[in-house]
Amino acid sequence: MNYIKYLIKFIPKPLKNIYVSSTIFFIFWILLIDDYNLVKQRKIQKKIDELTEQKKFYISEIKKDSIELIDLKTKKSKQEKFAREKFLMKKDNEDLYIIRKK
Repeated sequence: MNYIKYLIKFIPKPLKNIYVSSTIFFIFWILLIDDYNLVKQRKIQKKIDELTEQKKFYISEIKKDSIELIDLKTKKSKQEKFAREKFLMKKDNEDLYIIRKK
């Protein structure tokens, strides 16, 4: 008991006020202890930003691929070019040489 009284003497007078103490405790709780504290909120916001950027990227890729698909369905020259580049197809009277860079 005497030890506790001895420790209380070292606490500054403003901290002994119940309102100040409870406010400090509340701020500490919100910043560090709560399930949705500020550290976790920052991580969640960073993840949301990353996912938003991925969404924009995939939407632009879908638009680009949709345009390419429409071209492939309508233009014969695009079909031939696509088949030659992607599937290494050739005409009967042609020889095909594949050069790969290391």
